[in-house]
Amino acid sequence: MTDTLLEFPCDFPLKIMGARHDDFASTILAVVQRHAPDFSADNIEMRASGKGNYLSLTCTIHATSRQQLDSLYRELSAHPMVKVVL
Repeated sequence: MTDTLLEFPCDFPLKIMGARHDDFASTILAVVQRHAPDFSADNIEMRASGKGNYLSLTCTIHATSRQQLDSLYRELSAHPMVKVVL
């Protein structure tokens, strides 16, 4: 029995939200690339909140395993700059 509905490898979008900060995108990029070395900064979609206080990044990675996704979620969720990971 499998413990996931995903079939690997697959493209998997992650939405990472945090307070707007000059280094937010580059910091998140470094974390994502630790877990998905082939991820390119060109593939980041960035949106500011209505009042500009928060930033949302969507990073679609080429996921190779459930373990890779779990490790990435854990590191992102624990990061002090990150408020939410979806």
